[in-house]
Amino acid sequence: MIQVIFRQYLHFNPVAASYLFGCGGQGKGVVVDPLESEIDFYVEQANAAGMKITHVFDTHLHADHISGGRKLAAKTGAKYVLHRSAETNFSFMGVDDGDEIIAGNVVIRVLHTPGHTPEHISLLVTDISRGEKPWFVLTGHTLMVGDVGRTELASDVEKGASDLFESLGKFLGMDDYIEVYPGAFSGSVCGRALSGKPASSIGFTHIDSRKVCLKSGE
Repeated sequence: MIQVIFRQYLHFNPVAASYLFGCGGQGKGVVVDPLESEIDFYVEQANAAGMKITHVFDTHLHADHISGGRKLAAKTGAKYVLHRSAETNFSFMGVDDGDEIIAGNVVIRVLHTPGHTPEHISLLVTDISRGEKPWFVLTGHTLMVGDVGRTELASDVEKGASDLFESLGKFLGMDDYIEVYPGAFSGSVCGRALSGKPASSIGFTHIDSRKVCLKSGE
C-alpha cells in the first residue's frame, strides 16, 4: 500500500528548501515554496510519484528567491495558497490559522506564524493512514535549525520580533518527535546562525529559539 510520499529539495542559488508531499494512494500532491526556475521539475517529480498537484503553498511572500507558486498552480490547475492577509495584486486561495486542507490521507493544518513577515504560515501535516498525531511541520522562515527568521525585512524589527516570539509558542506545545522542515538552511540571508542541517525535530529545534528571537529585536 502506497502511503504518504515526502520529498525535500535543497537549492543553493539562492539557498532555499522546497517540498513535494502527498497521498500516494489517492494520487494527490502538494508543493510548498516552489522556485520559479524549478516548475517543470516539480511537475516531473509529481508525475513520477503518480500524484496530481492539487495545492501550491507559499509560506510567505518571498524576498530571497522568485516564487514559482502562481505559475506552478496555473500549469497544473492547482489552487495557489497564501495566508488571507497577504497583500498582493493577484488572486489566491486565502487561509487562516486553524484551517485544514485535505489531500487524500494527508491533513494539512495551517498555522499563522507572523514575525519574519506578517502573512507567514507554517504547515502541520498528519498522515491519517498512520494515525491521528501529526508527523511533521513545514516552518518556512519562522523556525529554522540553529536560528529563527529575521524580523526587519517586512516590518518594524521590534514588532516583527514580538510577533515571532508569539509564533514560536505554537511550536513549543508540539510533541518533541514531530519533524521540522524549514524553508532555509546555512547560506541563506534570512538567518544569522543557520545550521547546514536542513531538518530537525521540535524537541531539538525549540531549545533557546525564543531567546534567539528576543535577541533579534535588540
